[in-house]
Amino acid sequence: MTSRIHFSDVQEYVLVTGASGFIGKLLVRALVEDGQHVTVLTRHPEKTARKFDDTVTCIASLDELPATQRVDVIINLAGARILGWRWSAARKRVLRLSRIGTTQKLVSWIAQAVHKPRLLLSASAIGYYGIQAREDTALLAETDMPQAVFMSELCQEWEAAAHAASQYGVQVKCMRFGLVLGKEGALPMMMLPIRLGLGGPLGDGRQSLSWIHVEDLLRAIAHLWKMQTRPQASDSQNNTQNAIAAYNFTAPEVVTQAVFSKTAAHLVHRPCFFPTPAILMRLLLGEQADLLLEGQRVTSARLQASSFEFTYPDVRSALQNIFYGKENSLA
Repeated sequence: MTSRIHFSDVQEYVLVTGASGFIGKLLVRALVEDGQHVTVLTRHPEKTARKFDDTVTCIASLDELPATQRVDVIINLAGARILGWRWSAARKRVLRLSRIGTTQKLVSWIAQAVHKPRLLLSASAIGYYGIQAREDTALLAETDMPQAVFMSELCQEWEAAAHAASQYGVQVKCMRFGLVLGKEGALPMMMLPIRLGLGGPLGDGRQSLSWIHVEDLLRAIAHLWKMQTRPQASDSQNNTQNAIAAYNFTAPEVVTQAVFSKTAAHLVHRPCFFPTPAILMRLLLGEQADLLLEGQRVTSARLQASSFEFTYPDVRSALQNIFYGKENSLA
């Protein structure tokens, strides 16, 4: 991280799921550095505690969290990796259980908690919007409709599970992540053929790529945390409507996949002219190849309208920071 991220002026009690993932690890470290009291839900509590130098409380089950335990904020990042294994029926069950099942358990804990959390920040993805044709230049906003494809349906079910917490007075904000760029996650895999001199566009390269630098993602989480306000009791009639919101976590600059590859290749001084045929990707990945070959043009206008400013608004500055630690001169 290039700068400290500030979440709250007072110490708050935070429950984090998905802390062993790329984003989760950075988030927990940022929370600890900011002086927050962090509890992590993890399948491997002892290993996870060591990973964070015993600065966090680790639990293997929500059954270990008493109903009287104070939790102010829940950040729900849990979910099995989307890209990789083909989406067989069994794999789809795993993806659903790791997201929807975990979220439902969180809501069940909230239901019996003596002191209700005031905020649930729950991960989702821009896959919510389904597939966007390459020739479609429209920008997708939070008000755009989902589609009847697996990734969209998964996100819809995931968000619906989170929204159930609003009936207990919890404000719910769903964070629809674009491609998250950092030293871990998808970027190292994307860079492998480029670094080997075999980089190039996926398919025809015209598909849009909506992305976000991981530091901006963490700063956006802190931003939503600080702008949160609990609905007043007098507003009980409108609590559900007021308590639910979704935000696209994507940088202002949307690029094509070909432009992204060329920019990355230029920064690491490698060629970029070996295309990966679309037919090969569909044979290897099946249904999930659409995520890479079709893409989406997503706007974060709602986040920006709430006065959030991106440190890395364009691909070049984001990749320069990740590869070489260079700050954005516009920041």
